[in-house]
Amino acid sequence: MALVLLVVVAVLSLLIGSKAIAPSVVWDALFDPSPLPDQFSVSDYRLPRTVVGLVVGAALGLSGALIQALTRNPLAEPGILGVHAGASFAVAVAIGLLGITSIEGYLWFGFAGALIVTIMVLLLGSTRRGRSAVLMVLAGVSVGAMFGGATTALTLIDPDAFDQMRDWHAGSVVGRPLDVVWPILPFFALALFLAFAVSGSLNAMALGDELAAAQGARLVRTRILAVLALTLLAGGATAIAGPIGFVGLMIPHVARWIVGPDQRWIFACSLLLAPSLLLASDILGRVAMYPGEIPVGIVTAFLGAPILVVLVRRKKASRL
Repeated sequence: MALVLLVVVAVLSLLIGSKAIAPSVVWDALFDPSPLPDQFSVSDYRLPRTVVGLVVGAALGLSGALIQALTRNPLAEPGILGVHAGASFAVAVAIGLLGITSIEGYLWFGFAGALIVTIMVLLLGSTRRGRSAVLMVLAGVSVGAMFGGATTALTLIDPDAFDQMRDWHAGSVVGRPLDVVWPILPFFALALFLAFAVSGSLNAMALGDELAAAQGARLVRTRILAVLALTLLAGGATAIAGPIGFVGLMIPHVARWIVGPDQRWIFACSLLLAPSLLLASDILGRVAMYPGEIPVGIVTAFLGAPILVVLVRRKKASRL
């Protein structure tokens, strides 16, 4: 069902836009291209936008499921925990201060920023009794605000960098050619392998560290590999499309309601549902203010903010 939904939303992403294009034209643009204007619009604009949405959505969904399993915190999400803000700040440094404009160059800065913030939040959210869900959220919000303010300051100091990052910082899949996706795919493939490799240990860790260790789970190794996978996913997705929040918060909960507590199934379901949500939000952003558009990051924020309020008010929102 999730796969069928993803296919339907991807097809709608190719069909719906500022101009109505017949399905036959879309088909010809994909499989029998010709230099017609409508086919050019599909092959050079809507198709890359859809592919970027698929890749970024899958990365955000899996990273959200991964960080919730790692921290045993249902409110954990790369945006809320400041990971997006750290990656954004590092990319802003690369573009604004060092003049690096290619994704192959600032990709590494996105990875570094995501890793640094992830480690900071994990350390700040720890107590003698273990990790506190509330402290972790507070630490993530604080660190995210700090790096977000620094990013804004950098872009205001350098007007050229501000112009380059304006749409990117809002969280958008518009205008991203397929060339920005290829450098990211090997890192996402590695992160996907690492996530499923530690999924069994994460299932054991949901019972507590002591029981997990008794069952043979290697806790330190699991945490290191999970943080590495999270860094590759969140840093890469932010480098491509900017900070898009709440996708990684909502989708793991939906997946958990559908498939239960097994992380392997949650990860697989999140990989399908998250790009569906991102593409659906992008389609909504295209038609909500026609003929203008709303960046997908703003649409997901409108959708995700009420969900966050509901989760916070739940009595069992402190742990998984």
